[in-house]
Amino acid sequence: MTPDVQATPHASLHDAVNLADIEALGRAALDRNALEYYASGANDEHTLRENRAAFTRARLRPRVLVDVSGVDTGTSVLGLPLSSPIGIAPSAFHGLAHPDAERATARAAHARDSVMTLSTFSNTPIETVGADAQGRFWFQLYLLRDRALSRSILGRAHAAGARALVFTVDAPFLGRREANERHRFALPAHLGAPNVASRDILAQVETDRGSQLANYFRDLADKTFTWRDLDWLRGQTPLPIILKGILTAEDAQLAAEHGCHVWVSNHGGRQLDTAISSFEALPEIVDAVAGRTEIYLDGGVTRGTDVLKAVALGARAVFLGRAALWGLAAGGQTGVERTLELLQDEVRLAMALCGATRVEDLTPALVRL
Repeated sequence: MTPDVQATPHASLHDAVNLADIEALGRAALDRNALEYYASGANDEHTLRENRAAFTRARLRPRVLVDVSGVDTGTSVLGLPLSSPIGIAPSAFHGLAHPDAERATARAAHARDSVMTLSTFSNTPIETVGADAQGRFWFQLYLLRDRALSRSILGRAHAAGARALVFTVDAPFLGRREANERHRFALPAHLGAPNVASRDILAQVETDRGSQLANYFRDLADKTFTWRDLDWLRGQTPLPIILKGILTAEDAQLAAEHGCHVWVSNHGGRQLDTAISSFEALPEIVDAVAGRTEIYLDGGVTRGTDVLKAVALGARAVFLGRAALWGLAAGGQTGVERTLELLQDEVRLAMALCGATRVEDLTPALVRL
């Protein structure tokens, strides 16, 4: 749990006053298999912790004597209006958290005028989630060695109403999440990954040694894909393409040159341990992109002031990974909605106390690094 935020023991979802309260409820609702899968980072988890610590080191420079009787947290991503600059990041296997799985998350995103990013490794078919999201979802792709299957998945996502393609670029291999290896993470028998494999195929994956997901992914993902292949990907879908997993100015520059939007992310600290935090990487990426594409960020966001700082430094929106899953585990759709509501309320208050009445008022002058 985030060390600098205190949760109230035994709070109900109704009584939760911050995301730490919801995290405590969500953790308590999960078995070890699910909890370790969601919570774990790579190796010694330095990057996992640093994602949060980087936000706490940055300080705000509030302005005063501004009329803040009306504060509007609204913004947009790729033309889609949002009630606040907060979306839901892609994460696999929502069925570990709640029986309604990705359907509950999609409904919450729609109800709160947010946007959900659906993982390739969802427990629910793309079409079902698309119907629940009602136009408020993006689709995240792991490019598979089987290009025909990748092409089929992309076609399904577009047909289901996805508004953008989020291509994860930092995971040719899965990072080593030692708790999952030690306790041999595996999906329960009642859950599958219907976008990529049948339950029968998953059941055949080795679980006697290490993580079932890591063992399956090892031979699934295309490890040969380079910048030169982005033209192929663009030819498979009419959707805007967002590259998720950018951490350097050099790669942000290449993304912009290839006409892709940029998602600053270190995969929630789950891939390369001791990699730079997303928030620390943001300024150089904003400079490199120079307004040519939209920029998004995930990693360590648990407070409205985190959202404020990221947006002030150039992110169009931030996306919640684990925080949304804790809400899902704590109360299904209602829990995810409560997570989004609490964070949006914090954003609104923080904006008012900083003398900002619109998201457009948030500028780099607000933040001291």
